[in-house]
Amino acid sequence: MQLVIGNKNYSSWSMRPWVLMRQLGLHFEEVKLRFDDSKRSGFARAAAHFTPAGLVPVLLDDDFAVWDSLAICEYLNDKFPGHGVWPEEMRQRARARSLAAEMHAGFRALRSHCPMNIEASLPEAGARVWAAHEAVRNDVARIEVMWVEALLASGGPFLFGEFGAADAMYAPVCMRMLSYALPAPAATRGYIERVAASAGVAAWIADARAEHDFIDIAEPYRKAP
Repeated sequence: MQLVIGNKNYSSWSMRPWVLMRQLGLHFEEVKLRFDDSKRSGFARAAAHFTPAGLVPVLLDDDFAVWDSLAICEYLNDKFPGHGVWPEEMRQRARARSLAAEMHAGFRALRSHCPMNIEASLPEAGARVWAAHEAVRNDVARIEVMWVEALLASGGPFLFGEFGAADAMYAPVCMRMLSYALPAPAATRGYIERVAASAGVAAWIADARAEHDFIDIAEPYRKAP
């Protein structure tokens, strides 16, 4: 299998299947496409080689392409049953999918005002965003409720016990919380730290910090690296 991704410092959607596959020990070859100008013309042409959507991530399994992070999670669950993509118990599996789907479709304020930027430390920008945008505070509050409920029900350390697709879907949220120093109570702060320290996420973070590839269109809060 091959996984086509964008820059690790910026590409939150690429991060999700990558860290899941790495954490679960599912072997794959990484194919990284660099984001470029404001129209991302070079990137779009390269991505269109793998999928008509022209976006990343894309999972390639022989000559079959699966795009969209949530679709990739479902494909991996079907291809590797029992590997822990989703919980085994039916209702827990449904709840994990509900949390993942809510992440997939929602929290636009957080995603818009706090774009993922692993390399950067942006507490001042985070404080301004937090003070100015009630929608961001509402997004974080909703996420924290879901996290706390899942952690209490499962006993942790991750949302449904062991690290799975739901945790992978929220890993970029954890990165945003850290980069922008957004407020978080102790229970969710501990979860964020455990996600960041997990093998798959830690490997992604290390690679993101090693890129040193400053791309203007992905940097609303920094003039230079």
